[in-house]
Amino acid sequence: MRRLGTLWLALAAQVAAPATAEGQFEELVVRQLKFSGNHAIDSEAMQSFIATTNSSFFATSPVVRWMGLGAKRTFNERNFETDVERLKLLYRKSGYLEVEIDTVVRRTEKNIYLTFIITEGPPVVVEEVAILGLDSIPHADRVTRDLPLRVGDPFNRFLMQATEDTVARRLQDRGYPQAEVYMSFRVEHLGRTATVGLDVFPGPISTVGPIRVEGTDRLPSSLVRSLLTTSQGDGYSRENLFRSQRNLYRSDLFRYVAVGIDTVDYDFDSDTVPISVRVIEGRFHRVRGGVGYGTDDCIRLGAGWTARDFLGHGRIFDLSGRLSKIGVAPPFTGLSDNLCQQLAFDPATGEGDPFSQELNYNLTASLRQPAFFSPKNTAAVSVFAERRSSPNVFLREDFGTSLSLARITASLIGLDLIYRWENGFTEASDVNFCAYFNACTREDIDELRQRQNLATISLRGTIPRVNHPINPTRGWIAKLESTLSSSIIGSSPLQEFVRFIGDVSWYRPIRRGHILSWRLRGGVLFAPRITLESGANAFVPPDQRFYAGGPNDVRGYRRNELGPVVYVVDSASVVDSNGMLDPAALQNARVEAVGGHMPAVGDVEGGGPVFLPH
Repeated sequence: MRRLGTLWLALAAQVAAPATAEGQFEELVVRQLKFSGNHAIDSEAMQSFIATTNSSFFATSPVVRWMGLGAKRTFNERNFETDVERLKLLYRKSGYLEVEIDTVVRRTEKNIYLTFIITEGPPVVVEEVAILGLDSIPHADRVTRDLPLRVGDPFNRFLMQATEDTVARRLQDRGYPQAEVYMSFRVEHLGRTATVGLDVFPGPISTVGPIRVEGTDRLPSSLVRSLLTTSQGDGYSRENLFRSQRNLYRSDLFRYVAVGIDTVDYDFDSDTVPISVRVIEGRFHRVRGGVGYGTDDCIRLGAGWTARDFLGHGRIFDLSGRLSKIGVAPPFTGLSDNLCQQLAFDPATGEGDPFSQELNYNLTASLRQPAFFSPKNTAAVSVFAERRSSPNVFLREDFGTSLSLARITASLIGLDLIYRWENGFTEASDVNFCAYFNACTREDIDELRQRQNLATISLRGTIPRVNHPINPTRGWIAKLESTLSSSIIGSSPLQEFVRFIGDVSWYRPIRRGHILSWRLRGGVLFAPRITLESGANAFVPPDQRFYAGGPNDVRGYRRNELGPVVYVVDSASVVDSNGMLDPAALQNARVEAVGGHMPAVGDVEGGGPVFLPH
């Protein structure tokens, strides 16, 4: 172990200060850098650990390199020789003490091709992980669950260090800011086994002491305090400090935030922990803009303005707008014959997309109040007006407002209460009204084309019980949502409904690096039956129906196409000269999802490390 530590220091010095002298192959360009025989460590990790790098795929063209898309990497013989020792060190610290590494070098006049041939050998296996000092800790099993290094694993020094850090961090999250972990190990080279010991000294359980705020200029320090998720007298938790830091960043008022222990005033003999909050205020005004192109939008423009600390108290005011179908809709025309032919419309014959003759737009003004009566609450109000359309399907025009209140509890349960009111109308062809809404008579269609009020109140809840918010490996997440649309809160009779939906995901480790997850999603939608000329129908606005299919649930279907759909075609293109339906013509049909009233979706997935062939 002493010789290995000396080798590590020597190699670290060479990594930090690589040799500048060029070898005899200094002008050769590295065209290939491969690894063969490696299974315990992937090629990407090894490539990041060595000094020799491969040239870019685009490096063969000087023009492409001038554009910044490629780079030549020349060969340095001294670095290459040292890379062999670097890789041996990486393997030995990963538990493979008998590793052997050879190289194959192939040269041409200007290029060089390199291959590292690795014989890993058997690893040293962890025989025991002993953790001492947790007897006085409540629920100590939660501190030691799913540690990075476990019995039966290769004796990986990196994972051993990660295990030490993990135990200390979990104790600090549970009120022990002075928790320290000391690591020891013993290796039996003949038996290829290792024993790891962790001695834990948790220290006293502590509470939060005085909180000092630094860096405020235009904003009052009381605003910063109102955004913290911890206060004086609360139980200490390092995780709560991170949440406070995220809360301050999420307010969009600061460009730098640091929340941690105030080491200047911290008395290690005390059971209270002073907290220091350092911030740098961000810009109080921001203007943004963009331009783009889409097959359904032609040219589109977007712009916005954000004012931070609007009228004080940390409020965020945002004004945004968007225009699309520029180039085909008056007053900006001229592109329907070339760039945006799919949106062309001939008024004389009625052929083409009739909804391309009006600009699509959206104008939204919103005001957000962080720390609304509590640092756990965020309130927002917005007003909007928009016109949107889908080619050959529908045009929707409405205006309205929304009010929302979001809250994250101490146990990370998220609650959202949203009220939304809008007034608008839908324009579509008679065929689409019949296909989408089951309204097939002139009287029904005319009634649905009238302006209607849609008012909804929604309650959403999220309950996360996972070990990691981004890449969970254990636990579950439940999401529940209920929505009510009723004349009592402002809806028109044709817009009334009640909707419930639930989504639950579970995560379980089945072996090291392999996760099994499964998900269930279901819902139900109730609507009163409205008597129309074409019969009694339960009418629900299309944007409130359920949809399935796509990358987030059932990948075998395109987005929203698992369920009822309609095919939008030019009637002349699906009928042959005899007036019969031509099935081959349906291949060019446009598929539009109709949505349903009762979804049920389930999926099971397994995940694990991916080993690419070398």
